[in-house]
Amino acid sequence: MRHRHIVATLSIAVWLASAAAIADDGVDWDSLTEEQQTALAQFADRWNEISPERQERLALGAERWSTMTPAQRDAAAQRFRMWRELSDDRRQLIRDRYEIYRDLPRAEQDRIRRNYQRFRQLRNDRRQELRRRFHDMTPEQRKRVRDRLTDRRPRTTTRD
Repeated sequence: MRHRHIVATLSIAVWLASAAAIADDGVDWDSLTEEQQTALAQFADRWNEISPERQERLALGAERWSTMTPAQRDAAAQRFRMWRELSDDRRQLIRDRYEIYRDLPRAEQDRIRRNYQRFRQLRNDRRQELRRRFHDMTPEQRKRVRDRLTDRRPRTTTRD
């Protein structure tokens, strides 16, 4: 289950990272394509009551949805169901971490995505072993690993 949360978190972060800048005025319903309006039909009656930021996110999501294959749509729907099942606290934590991610320089974002892709390419047993080792670490050890991975502080040559 923990693996699913990590995958959902990263999928959402990558999807959100690809979103364009949000317009101050929002999105006019009539400016949406027919496909977007169909995907967003449940919001039609109250579209003007939705914040401009959310209108933009919904419009981008509907546009992306319209270009997906049926398999991609199924996977996206599954990720959305997993997102909805998360507690409010967990979703807020993910949003907070996304804000941190979004504020990183592009090169750092790219490095994080590459590291994630390398992790995903590992054999399942190796991923589980790395997760177990990380889980078994003390908070101080985890912080050192994070610091080393993000190059946020100078590396030392001494070993613990």
